[in-house]
Amino acid sequence: MRPPMPSTTARDDPAATVGCPKHMTYGPCGGVRADLGCEVAPVPCPFATAPGPVPWAGPPAPPRPEPDLFVRTRGRPVVLTDLSVPPYDAATLQRTVSVLAGACDAILVGEHHDEPDFPPTMLAALVGEAGGHPWITLTCRDRNRVVLEQEVAGLAAIGTDGVFCATGDGRAPGVRPDVTPVFDLDGTRLTALAAAAGLAVAVPEAPDAPPRGNRPGRLAQKQRAGAQLAVLNHAGSAEHVAAFAAAVRDEGGSLPIVAGVAVYTDEASARRLQAYPGLELDPDRVSDVLTAADPVEAGIAAAVAEARELIAVEGVAGVNLSGRGTSAGLAESTAIKAEIGRRIRSGT
Repeated sequence: MRPPMPSTTARDDPAATVGCPKHMTYGPCGGVRADLGCEVAPVPCPFATAPGPVPWAGPPAPPRPEPDLFVRTRGRPVVLTDLSVPPYDAATLQRTVSVLAGACDAILVGEHHDEPDFPPTMLAALVGEAGGHPWITLTCRDRNRVVLEQEVAGLAAIGTDGVFCATGDGRAPGVRPDVTPVFDLDGTRLTALAAAAGLAVAVPEAPDAPPRGNRPGRLAQKQRAGAQLAVLNHAGSAEHVAAFAAAVRDEGGSLPIVAGVAVYTDEASARRLQAYPGLELDPDRVSDVLTAADPVEAGIAAAVAEARELIAVEGVAGVNLSGRGTSAGLAESTAIKAEIGRRIRSGT
């Protein structure tokens, strides 16, 4: 029998922080601006000046087995890759996954404010049918609690590898103004909901996003809620990731970290990554790739080198290949990520 879902919501939780436009209890999200402003409203982030992270007040996470991702890759670092495909296109999704599945250990299926797609449970089934191991993103922006409970139950029933629980980014001005954001839950409480259903849970964190001092403790609190894996936004350097991982340990966190590797081979793909709040790229590395005689090979080599640097960091269990990689097209983007994954896994 599936364990009961936790019942607390943002609107009836007495610990909920007043003033968060996303109704978060366990903030901040990864979208805090450099001036400590909110990404969805012209107000200061109410969590940004707090003396520390909000402690997890819910029940302790139930025991669950080690995620199958680590069982399959025992003895070597894991390689995840973001899935970038046109929405509502099952055939293209499965063709893309069939290429990536042989080069990467799991497919991180994202959710974007401007590109809605099939329901998460359906995406998981499509990825699995194509030979991939899906980690499915669940966010709180467009689904109320009832729908999130349905998706969690469905993903658990079909044996999905894992879920990636996030509060969700804000919708940009002018994108679907006819749709009202929901935010019944935040990423930490969604983590608890998914863990209670027996799912393996990954969570995001942004080491270089403000308020930097509270990010390590916030990740430790997510682990207490049920997270078994952290997937990081790109940081400015491996040294930043090492300092962050050490700070997480100091806060009592012990979950394995998958560090973000930026994949870009032209100006457009690099610029797209740089546009996200809380995401930092090494400007010298970007310049070296874009000015190389062969930017595609240079971008692949740079991603592999960054992966090697990150894998050497204590606490880092693997990497996630993130970004479109190129503006040339989907086939080219998929081939670039697959080649990077192969080189990392082979040690070349």
